[in-house]
Amino acid sequence: MRNLLPALLLLPAVALASSAFDGTWKMRMDSMKTTGKADQFQVLDGMYSCSSCVPEIKVKADGTDQKVEGHPYYDTVAVTVASPSSIHVVEKQGGKLVISVSYEVSTDGKTLTGKFQDYTGSKMATGTFTETRRAPAPPGSHRVSGSWQPDQLHEANDAQRTFAYQMTNDQFSMHWNGQSYNAKFDGKEYPVHGDPGKTVVTLKRLDDYNVQETDSRDGKVTDEIHIAAAKDGQSIEVTDNDVLHHQITTFTLDKQQ
Repeated sequence: MRNLLPALLLLPAVALASSAFDGTWKMRMDSMKTTGKADQFQVLDGMYSCSSCVPEIKVKADGTDQKVEGHPYYDTVAVTVASPSSIHVVEKQGGKLVISVSYEVSTDGKTLTGKFQDYTGSKMATGTFTETRRAPAPPGSHRVSGSWQPDQLHEANDAQRTFAYQMTNDQFSMHWNGQSYNAKFDGKEYPVHGDPGKTVVTLKRLDDYNVQETDSRDGKVTDEIHIAAAKDGQSIEVTDNDVLHHQITTFTLDKQQ
């Protein structure tokens, strides 16, 4: 997940004339859709494995912090089997809580519900999402095991849903929950301030209503994001191609002010 804030965010005053991007925006939750590779994980014989994680994770499912390597946002994972139909996953970086997710499988085994708390921003972002089963759990494994297709974001607080943008002829600004960048359209990399994963962005202005953002970490492209503003200035369509996890997520933002 980004991988995604109650205060309305203020943008730097860098433009004399407004663009269709300028202002504060809130995600329309029923607009979020994800296609591509399914999420794949299992709990079997006391071990938790996530084959769709990059890099792959395999740790003891005993509730203790287990060291993992190669992940920009966390260096330990703790997995607790809460019940025959639920598990709890906690990720930390340097001993500091980063993300906490509780997973619960429906009685018929076809739907996975996740409730998350994300601490990567200045305020805790919370929400609930569902995924639908694409492949059964391996024999003898916990019921959350198997292949799951991300489905829908059902609940999210303002910390998760609120964005702010501003565009001029030569640069573009983004604010989200204490994370922000102000990047020129010059092909250079600019840091995302406040991002614990140390993401950098490159921006390209396609026209007055379309911007292409490329995210990278350690010299490797992680996401290719198309941000398209409606000509009436009332909505923005975001398409995020997660090249590491081979998933494409789209969602709509509605103008707030």
